[in-house]
Order: sequence, then structure tokens, then C-alpha cells
Amino acid sequence: MSVPISSDVIKGAEDLVGKVEKAVGHVIEEVKDAVLHHGHHTHHDDEVVYRLGVDVGGTNTDAVLLALSPNHAKNAVLSGHKSPTTVDVMEGITNAVSMVVRDVKDTSKIQALSIGTTHFVNALITRDPKRLDKVAVIRLCGPFSLKTPPFSGFPKELRGILGGPVFMLSGGLQIDGREIAPVIESEIVEACKVIAAQGIRAVAVVSVYAPIDHVYKQEETVAALVKKHVPGSLVTISKNISNIGLLDRENASILNAALLSYASKTVRGFKAAAEQLKLQCPVFITSNDGTLLTTDQAAMFPIRTFSSGPTNSMRGAAFLAQLEMGQEKGEGALVVDIGGTTTDVGMLLPTGFPRQAAARHHLCGVRLNFSMPDVVSIGLGGGSIVRSTGDKTTVGPDSVGYRILDEALVFGGTTLTATDIAVASGGVSDVGDQTKVAHVEPETVTGAQARIKAMLETTLDSMKTSAADIPVYLVGGGAILAPDHLEGVSRVVRFKNAGVANACGAAIAQVAGTVDTVEEISSRSIAEVRKLIEERAISLAIKAGANPDKVSIIESEAIPIAYTAGRCRFYVKAAGEWKGVSEASPDDISNVEQPDLVVNGKDVNYEPEEAEKTLSAKEITDYRPKVANNLWTLSEFDLEWIAEGCYILGCGGGGSPHHMFLQLREAVRRGEIIQVRDLESLPDDAVLGWGGALGSPEVADERLLGEEYTEATQELIKFMGIKEPFSGFIALEIGGANGMINMTLASSASYGWPVIDGDFMGRAYPTSWQTTPNVYDDTGKAKFLLPSVISSGDGNLMIMTKVKVDRDHDSALRAACTEMGTFVGCALAPLTAGYCRKAMIHNTISLSWRIGRAVAYARKSAQLGNVGNVIIDSLGGKETGRVLFSGKIIDVTRSVYKGHTVGRVTIAALQDDGEPTDGPVEQFQGTLMIPFKNENLYCEHDLKDGSKPTVIATVPDLIMVVDAQNGAALGTPDYKYGLRVIIIGVTAAPQWTDTPRGLEIGDCRAFGFPEIPYKALGKYVKPRSVIEEFSA
Repeated sequence: MSVPISSDVIKGAEDLVGKVEKAVGHVIEEVKDAVLHHGHHTHHDDEVVYRLGVDVGGTNTDAVLLALSPNHAKNAVLSGHKSPTTVDVMEGITNAVSMVVRDVKDTSKIQALSIGTTHFVNALITRDPKRLDKVAVIRLCGPFSLKTPPFSGFPKELRGILGGPVFMLSGGLQIDGREIAPVIESEIVEACKVIAAQGIRAVAVVSVYAPIDHVYKQEETVAALVKKHVPGSLVTISKNISNIGLLDRENASILNAALLSYASKTVRGFKAAAEQLKLQCPVFITSNDGTLLTTDQAAMFPIRTFSSGPTNSMRGAAFLAQLEMGQEKGEGALVVDIGGTTTDVGMLLPTGFPRQAAARHHLCGVRLNFSMPDVVSIGLGGGSIVRSTGDKTTVGPDSVGYRILDEALVFGGTTLTATDIAVASGGVSDVGDQTKVAHVEPETVTGAQARIKAMLETTLDSMKTSAADIPVYLVGGGAILAPDHLEGVSRVVRFKNAGVANACGAAIAQVAGTVDTVEEISSRSIAEVRKLIEERAISLAIKAGANPDKVSIIESEAIPIAYTAGRCRFYVKAAGEWKGVSEASPDDISNVEQPDLVVNGKDVNYEPEEAEKTLSAKEITDYRPKVANNLWTLSEFDLEWIAEGCYILGCGGGGSPHHMFLQLREAVRRGEIIQVRDLESLPDDAVLGWGGALGSPEVADERLLGEEYTEATQELIKFMGIKEPFSGFIALEIGGANGMINMTLASSASYGWPVIDGDFMGRAYPTSWQTTPNVYDDTGKAKFLLPSVISSGDGNLMIMTKVKVDRDHDSALRAACTEMGTFVGCALAPLTAGYCRKAMIHNTISLSWRIGRAVAYARKSAQLGNVGNVIIDSLGGKETGRVLFSGKIIDVTRSVYKGHTVGRVTIAALQDDGEPTDGPVEQFQGTLMIPFKNENLYCEHDLKDGSKPTVIATVPDLIMVVDAQNGAALGTPDYKYGLRVIIIGVTAAPQWTDTPRGLEIGDCRAFGFPEIPYKALGKYVKPRSVIEEFSA
């Protein structure tokens, strides 16, 4: 997840080099006699090396000098120092530090200087055009993804600063490693002419499935051509930046490319400063996964430094635990870093590295997928304001922040803060003036302490991955706030050097090797392939400079690819202690300076574009969609809410609609018109098209939609000899991306025929025969689905006209789909409006819109604590559904069976966190287990009181899992240990429940659980049409 960065961090970033030099100088001054001059430690010269670590924060710049030995027995914090993070003149600092270093006789004992910096991320956060380059993007994609161009997911103002020319050219790979199309050199050369003519030097090269391209090396080929034809170009290739997921990897590559010129200049400053300080050691920058970057690597990959602060904090805590507690082996622990305004909580693994966040996160409004520490931030710090009203005491989330020395009571101020509570309790004697808090009522002190304890316990519990008690390591200056005993915690550990834990983490950062790839597993077991990938990762770490005797696997994950057989994605990371040298030879870093007068092709004083429009809670409730003449014309907000609702209605399956939303939003921004129509407005003989995508959502996340569905529809119309226009298109399923794919055909730039407000599942199901037209087919031979056409989007088409039984329809098409790239467009036999009145589930686009609007409102109106009930109200109220459970995911298992991802997720109930909400929030006990086959199948509740577990919900009723932190849908691939979730159950439409055949196709029997009968959650409530409500 993305960790919010306060304005304090931004302050003073421009003078980072000076601050680093200042802190390093202090450390050298303090230890030169004790260590390097007087020789106190020289009898271990053959074993002990010294490392300098520096961490720059919003308030302080911390520095330490560590003694490190091969067996860790002689590790020590020799000295630590904090200096305020302030704006300084670089020349003056350099001169002062140079005078200090002059007295150090032998600096050769210092092996490395490692710096944790916010320098690069601050340039992005402040949107500074003087430090950000415009970026040209070359995407190698063949015929795919053309309607979702680069920058589609960027906020307007950031796109205005960074957006250069984009080229979507021949190239890219399929999931099995075959080329979609080869790189055409003449296309690249022509693109380079445009880039050079515009004076742009930063270029991002992104290829479909680049992370698995070990044979063709398309990105490397194009990068070489760009460097040849664009003088002074700075090129980022996406495979070096992040993982599978085209748009997110492309976004990260663009941000990285935008920083290259500034990063190159900055790291030269770091090296020059070290030389002036007479330090003979190499300089490193710490990355966000706890490993080291050389200055050359940091200049190539500045994005890897983002969020390195929390990582350094956790790594430093692991080091201090080993040092001060005598641990020979690491342990899993929660690290609590309490600052002045916020508290960061992260999970430290026994490897000594932080647990990584979920695959996707946002920074500056841009969705990314590169490695980041899994950190939860809450509004609790030393400056948190304490208020007492009646018998209720609150702490934060607002804070006096850096003004604490002026505003806290113990420092002579007038504001009651959490620090004042710590002093008033008698537990702290060396902070401020205790007499100035003598008047604080004991009830207020007790209430505030209880609230702080509850806040910490709730956050800690949400981060744990099992019910077992676990240690907590306290670091940061605000650690005095934490009690010595916390529920669910085996022990609370305070370190002598906790105040410089971040700098310790920087000093001990290791080197790593990472492999993210998709491999064939039909002839080898997953365990065999995983072992080979782990060996490859270890080899990369050793090549980067890791000690072969100390390298180990710190992350290893096998992720089955849904709807495919014989392939699995592997993500493995190895890391080890730096041995002092590296075999890696990074690309040359350009020394071409950015011109001073013109930046990004514009004068540096230019005004960026207006910020992206967002709606307040009141604006959301006042919003009226555009409805006229029984047609609903979709806006950007409508599309955003529909996408949110579609993913929730996917019940864990269907794939994220995010890319579909971006494609449609781009269409609307280009002036295209997309409209929705009610079925009731059409005559019985009106003809309607339907269908969607077939295949793996994971593939669609990398190889974005091209013309697959359009081509399938065109071929079906041609094959059937249809001459008259359709009256509209209906979604195969409302759940997931298929809930919006027909809108691409409805656009005025395509067919221009409206989408009908409804679908044929009311949710997402994994197979084509689990559709409501098939429910009413008495032949059992898929007569309402045939003929069907599938298209690969790059030249392959297949028409199916007949099947022996309806289930062969899906299995045969899916087998062909695998050979056609594992993702195809599928057009099914047109239906009449008269038949659809019975078979279609009505008003589900309206329903998804209402769900999305409800979630948006909950986010803006501080009702996320009650988001489950807010969603239920949008679905029709307590008559049709309810919150089934809420808690934390404690176990996830996955495997692949006949191309489908199958598994189960277990959620444990959490205690009441005491957060105020508008409305009742249910409390639960025990655990809830949900088996899934792409979608969630049933819920089994175990009270853990000795009674027998009971099934409380089953398909075809909708079982939806949402993120309790933000109300967003979670698909089954998103399930991850520690996530806090809410499970919502809603009664299925009568098309599934009113006939024996509907239940046979849609209930647990269809998934291999005949022993679990269906029992309705409630009464079905037909969603209200948006057109009906807003047509007046």
C-alpha cells in the first residue's frame, strides 16, 4: 500500500545532500577518537567493518555508525546523532563537515555510507516541473490496448506535467512467451524522430509481458534504438521497474523516467559530497524493499527509493532486536514507529525484512504495482490532540505536529496532547515540565490512555496473520505513548537506540535479486519449478554483490493463473549481506545536464492543468445522471461508480473493471457518447446482442483489450446474415470487467447502439452455461447461446454452431481460448427483447451505479466503518441482504483445477475498535470460511465455542467480500493474509431461484458440493432503474 507522506517530509528536500553531509559529519566527529583514532576496536580490524547509515525525515536527519562482523557477535551501535531537518546552504555545510573529516586519521575502516532519502519522491509529490521531465512512451503491444493509451490513469495535472508523445507499436508477447508481433525497427526510428524533434530525453519503453521476455528482449532492443537515434536520451525499460500488470508497470516506468535527469544530478552530488568528506567508501541509497542501490542504480531506478523510510525503520528494529536482545535468529514481530503526528505499523518477517503490501497501491493518484512495505498509518503521535467530552475521550487524528514544543502543555503551551498524557500519567519524567499537567483530570488521563491502547491494539490485530500473540518492537520518538502491555502481544520491546532505528536500517540494508515470471507447469510440479526460480533469484543476488554464504530466499510465491491450465506465475526474491563488491555493471548514466531556462518543453513558470475534479459527500448525494428520452448518457462519474459496483457484484470473480473503466473514460473525454436504455422501452421483436470476454482476467491485466469483442460481434453478424441494427447490447455478466465491455460497442465511435440495463447472471459465474438464457433452455444444448464466435484480436476467429450438451460450450471454447492467447472476445446468439423480459436480470447497471455511489459517499462522509450497511442499503436494504461477517483474513489456500482457480479463505472476527460510526456496526465471533472457484461459493461460520460450524450463505445468492479500509471490492486473487474485510450476502434474482434448473445450474451442486443445499438469505428486491428515477 501507499504510505501517506506528510508535508513535513517535503520540507527541506531540496537541500538533502547538505543534511546528509551534516549528519555524517557529526557521527564522524563523535566516533573518530573512540573507533578510528584511538584504536579501541582495532584488534578486530580483520573481522569488524564500519557502516554509516543516514535517514532523512521530515523533522530530523538521523545518522549512525555501526560496527558489523561476519557472525554478528561484535555488532554494535558505536554512535548515533539526530540533527534537525532544516534548509541549509550546501557550501557552508560541506566546508564545516570537511573540517571535521580532516581530523580522522583512517576512514578506510568505513565500508559504506547508506542513505535513506525522500529526495526523489518529494519531486513527484510537489509536482515540481524543474525536477520532472516530460516522458515519451513507446508501448509494444501490437493490436491490443490501443484504446487505453499511456497516461490514462494519471490525474490531469500530473499528466499535464509529464505527458509526452505516446506510440503504440508492433511488439509484445503472449502469456506463453510467443510474440504477439515482432519489433519493427522502422516504426521505432520514426517515433524517435518525433521524440527528438520535441526536445524530449526521458523515454519509457513498455512491452506486453516484458517480465517474461527472456528470448526476444524486445524492450532492450527498442531501448538501444532510442539511445542511438535520440541524443542524450534517458531510457527506462519496464521489466526493470515492476511486475506483471501492464498499466501499473507502465505508470511506474513513466514516473521513473520522469525522474532520471534529476536523479542523475542528485547522485553525482552525493558522490561528490562523499569525496569532499574524504570518505573512501562507496555511497548507497536504500530502496523500498530494504535492499541497497548503488548510486548508479539509484540514478537509473529512483522510483525504488519511494517509501524507503518505513522499510528502514523495520529493518533497523530487526537489527536492534538482534543486538540488544541477543537474538541469534530473527522472529516475526510488529514494528510500531510512533512519530509526532502518525504511527506506522508494519509486519517484520523472521527474515528481517518487512512484509510487502498488496500488489497494487497509489502514489500521487497514480496506480502502481512495484514492491512497497505493508504499512498501516493511524493518526496517533506525540502531538495528537486529546479531547474529553463527558465520559468520552478522543485522541487525534489531528495533531499539533512540529509545533509541539510551543503548543503542548508540558512545554508551556495550551493544547492537551498525547505527550502531555504520557507525562501526566507519571510514566515519563524527562519530557517537559510535569507540573504544567498537574491539573489534568485523572479521568482524562485514564480515558486517553485507554483510547491509545485500543487504537494500537486494533491496528496491531489487523496486521497480524494469525491469532497467536506476537512481539511488538517500539521505535520512534513517540514510543513513550505506548503501554507496556497490549492485548494479543506477547511482549512489548523498547530499544536503547530506538530513536535512530531508521538510520540503523539504512546502514544494514542488503542486496537482492528478484524474478517475476510465468512458467509452464504441465510437465513439472510447482515445487520443482519454484526451486529453479529460487536458484535464479539467488544467482542474481550474488551477481549484485551478496555474500554467497549469507544469501537466502526472503519471498517466494506461486500464483496460479485463472482459466488456464499448465501455467503459473512465480515471484521470488533473494537477499544477502553485501560482500563489499558487485559483479553487476549498470548502464551508463548520462551526464547531459537539463537546460536551466526551459524544462519539459515549457517555461518553468507555467501553470499546470486544473486538478482532477472530485465530488464532496454533498455533491455525491446531489448528483443527477443525464437522462433524456429514456436514454441515460454516461459521464465519467457514472463510469467510475459503475466500475466500483461491477467489481463488488463479481463476488470475487470476473476480473477488475479498472482497465475497462479507463478505456471508457478516455472515450468520454474524447467526446464519444455511451448510453444506457431500459428493456421496457423496446418492443418484443427488438433484437439484442450479448456476450463479453472469455479467458483469464490475469491475462487481461497485462494484455489489455483490443478489438477481440468487436471482431467477434462483426463476424457473428456477418455469419448470421443480420442486416438490421441491434436495438442494444446486454452484458453476459454484470460482475467484473464483463459488466462494462459492451459499453465499448455502445460507444458512438463504434456501433453506437445503447447498452441495456441488465445482464444474464446478476453477478459473475465462471462458465458460459451458467447464464440465465440457459436456465430457460429445455433442450440442454445451449440453443440460446449458439451460434457463438470467439476472436483472438490478432487474426484468429472460431465459430461454434452446435454442442452435444450445454457444458461443452464453455469447455470447447475455453480450450480454443488457451491456444488463442488465453483471452478472447465472445459474441453469442442475439436474443429478442420479448425473451429477455423473462431471462434477463433487470436494472443491474443501475444497481452497480448505486453500489459505487454508496461506496464513494461512505468514503467522503467518514462512514467507512459502516460501509457494509451503506452498501446493503444501496442493494435494497435488510430485506434482501445483510452483513454476514467482518474480520481479518488469516488463511488463504489456492490451486488450479481444470483451468480454474480454486481455494478457500478464512476470516477471523476482530474486537470492537471503538471508532465512532454513523449507524450500527455488527459484532461477530469465531471464523468464517469461504471456498471459491474463481467466485465465492458459500460461507461456513464457526463460532469456536464447541458447536458445529453452520453454512450461512450459498450460491446463487451473492457473497461479496470488500476491503473494510476503503469499501473496494476484493477479487479472489486479491485475498491476502491480514486484510480487514467485510462479507456481504444478498439474495439472488428469481431467474436462479424459482426453477429447479436455475438452482441446478447456479447452486453448490454445479461446483461439486451436492451436500450443501440452497437456502435463500432473504427476499429478492428488484433494483430501481436510474432512468426511471431521474427521467423526470
